[in-house]
Amino acid sequence: QVQLVESGGGLVQAGGSLRLSCAASGRTFTIYNMGWFRQAPGKEREFVTDINWSSGNTYYADSVKGRFTISRDSAKKSVYLQMNSLKPEDTAVYYCAAVDRLRGSSRYTPDYWGQGTQVTVSS
Repeated sequence: QVQLVESGGGLVQAGGSLRLSCAASGRTFTIYNMGWFRQAPGKEREFVTDINWSSGNTYYADSVKGRFTISRDSAKKSVYLQMNSLKPEDTAVYYCAAVDRLRGSSRYTPDYWGQGTQVTVSS
């Protein structure tokens, strides 16, 4: 089966930075895009950002524009999230997600999910 494994979560002060990583493994699939969702306590899981695997085009939620940067390493089947100027409202479990090109899925309904990694931003 497909596995998405995240790393890099942790505790950081407001205004600080953190870098998340996610690597795909297991059954091979053709990546259409990979990206990140997050879920804070009491809130729905929300889309954060993704990157098109072929073109490198990126797409960001308004809440993180100018602060977060997504990138990819195709050879490693990995995606990264550089988070700068972190705010307490960024506190959430962050989930890596991938859309399989053969499934024709939406960026908002990914085909594969990681286990999640906790990001906590203190005031």
